[in-house]
Amino acid sequence: MPTPPRSTHAPGASIRQRAALLAGRVARDATRRLGRGGGTALPGLVAGTLAPDLIEAAGRLPGLGAVTVTGTNGKTTTTHLLAAIAREAGWEPLTNRSGSNLARGLVTALVDSAGATGEVERRAGRLGIYEVDEAVLPTVFGRLRPRVAVFLNLFRDQLDRYGEIDSVAEGWAAMLPSEAEATREEWAPTLVLNADDPSVALLAEDAPGRVVWFGIDDEGVALPGGEHASDARFCRCGSRLHHERQFMGHVGHWSCPACGRHRARPDIAASAVRLDAEGSDVEVRIGDACLSLRVPTAGLYSVTNALAALAAAHALGAPADVALRAIAAAGPAFGRQERFEVDGRHIRIWLAKNPAGLNEIVRALIASDGPKHLLAMLNDGIQDGKDVSWIYDADLERLAPQIGSLVCAGDRADDMALRFAIGGMTAAAVIAETEDALDAALDRTPSGGTLDVIATYTAMIDVREAVARRAGVGSYWEDPS
Repeated sequence: MPTPPRSTHAPGASIRQRAALLAGRVARDATRRLGRGGGTALPGLVAGTLAPDLIEAAGRLPGLGAVTVTGTNGKTTTTHLLAAIAREAGWEPLTNRSGSNLARGLVTALVDSAGATGEVERRAGRLGIYEVDEAVLPTVFGRLRPRVAVFLNLFRDQLDRYGEIDSVAEGWAAMLPSEAEATREEWAPTLVLNADDPSVALLAEDAPGRVVWFGIDDEGVALPGGEHASDARFCRCGSRLHHERQFMGHVGHWSCPACGRHRARPDIAASAVRLDAEGSDVEVRIGDACLSLRVPTAGLYSVTNALAALAAAHALGAPADVALRAIAAAGPAFGRQERFEVDGRHIRIWLAKNPAGLNEIVRALIASDGPKHLLAMLNDGIQDGKDVSWIYDADLERLAPQIGSLVCAGDRADDMALRFAIGGMTAAAVIAETEDALDAALDRTPSGGTLDVIATYTAMIDVREAVARRAGVGSYWEDPS
């Protein structure tokens, strides 16, 4: 077992912090009793208002330090996998497992870990593992002072909120301590970087300490030749990037012909990948060793998430066999290829929130033969992004030959139905309300068949709860472990 990174004898929560955490618990329990949701944000808002320094406490109180996980796609799944590795390694994760990833969600994780006295329980053996929104991370990074920071990818997403990816990348670079600051503050976080994403990889130039790289070496799973949507097109020097291979969007094997910057050789790499409808068989190179891994969720992006979790575990000192075993045994995070049984049918839920992610869902679905029965749900809430024009940048046309049935739902059901119609697919029903749409989609799915639900974030929360009730499964905020 790895040696803890620092003394576990640091002072516990202050009286004010403990009182705030207890107040947060009251808010959480009241929210759930009143049926107003899972209490994944309000408790942190209450506690954080009473004790604003609880963000600092989220990084300081776990005795094994803290890890942050950020990026456009894959945060919840990577955090989920890393928490599974931590448990297998004998650590106890302290994490915002529900995916509430703003500042109040981080504090809610502390609320959930607090005992009857308001003190974080068993904190000496705890590892903080926090999913953090990519735009929020610069505002909390220096306060959390994580031991390890994982950066997954950077795609266009919710332009009305984030702006272009360059502004997010600039915020990431600016938040990192300089070498002088790292020496003075005795804090130089290890960066775990996706070598295949140039926007992420360039952070290595600003790293105050160690960098651990992950990426895909197997060129056989690259997209076919030709132009592909690319969000990161330019190098820091201003020249256009060149891609020898693209795996998803601009993520791939890249270089800059002008200044010579190029993809680094990953420390943790997928040297061979075999994708199927249920998951992937992967040969993983860790240093000079080659090990086998079964990733239990479908899609190449699931492989990338697993590599990120392995790289973070490597940075933390977890044994490779422990990490591989934990990932293979981990089920999906909530709403991320979760599976349910309802009325003699299988239901699988996919979260789609931007073109890159939706394209990977399409790629995973068409990996198997046979008709696909879909419930496609599009909302335009604040958490989804008010601008839904991004659905036109996704390659939904690739689904057309395999559509068995299609129901469109959500606040923008008509927009989703129009997008499919442009792609040559006609919705059998267009229904805004979740329960009615679910009924219609299940009616069109044969007994023993699978209904794939593709939904934006707030629609996913709604339909996941509706499906869970019918399947007799707990709510998303309930920890099954």
